[in-house]
Amino acid sequence: MPLDPRMRDSIATTLTDIACEAGDILRRHHGGDCAHVIKPDGTPSSVADIASEKLIFDALRQRYPTIPIVSEESTHDLPPADLFFLVDPLDGTRDFLAGNPDYSVNICLIEGNRPVASAVAGPGIGRVWGAGATAFEAVIHRGRPTTRNAIRVRKVPEDGLVALVSRRHGDTETEACLAGLPIGQRRGVASALKFCLIASGEADIYVRCGPTMEWDTAAGDHVLTTAGGCVIVSSGREITYGHYGIFYRNGPFAALGDPSYTGRLGLPDRGPSLNTVRQGSAAQTTPRV
Repeated sequence: MPLDPRMRDSIATTLTDIACEAGDILRRHHGGDCAHVIKPDGTPSSVADIASEKLIFDALRQRYPTIPIVSEESTHDLPPADLFFLVDPLDGTRDFLAGNPDYSVNICLIEGNRPVASAVAGPGIGRVWGAGATAFEAVIHRGRPTTRNAIRVRKVPEDGLVALVSRRHGDTETEACLAGLPIGQRRGVASALKFCLIASGEADIYVRCGPTMEWDTAAGDHVLTTAGGCVIVSSGREITYGHYGIFYRNGPFAALGDPSYTGRLGLPDRGPSLNTVRQGSAAQTTPRV
């Protein structure tokens, strides 16, 4: 039976508490010489990632002991279930290590192939977002959320869209998508905070054609979608999750505050969309590479 709206909101509240606690750990490591290694895929993993993940795992297992956790650091090869968590204990590790405050903690509960509750904490900027059946944000004070306030996407400003772009991951395909839109301003922001700033009505669009993973996007996707926006793939359909057979990779996507722009994007089509295969089928039909 699907989770009802009250349960989803309750879980989202709990996830924001956990994300803020994990974020407090990250904040203590931020700005110093944080020990790290480079993983086989070329991305860094720091002692902050590991400490944050441990806190999240301990908290989730205490509160939801039967729900499996797929996380970037230690359980990225675990298959999904009908109900499972997607976790990125430190999204934006490179920026974090460079002293940039735009890093985040992402926690998301997936039911079937779509999010139903999530939290994105930005400890470096003192803000946290969450969504169950409703979307909200709060100021972080002493490692805890304060009053949770409802959020909603905005109407597109008359002087054009505000596009959020990755600080470190620009590519020609993304530029081609943005070139066909009335962009009035570009703003560099790291991590899943981009989804949340659109959800809070501070920006309008984020396009990403380069590689990302499901734990990078799921929590922010749910915040934005619940606030009235959308996250779509090249087919024009919403992005989906649980694609174990392709290592939880995303294809090109666009996060929009105004869904009416979905037909004007021109996202690259790389064959059958990575994100239109329902959970479970990818593991059966997509070879591991």
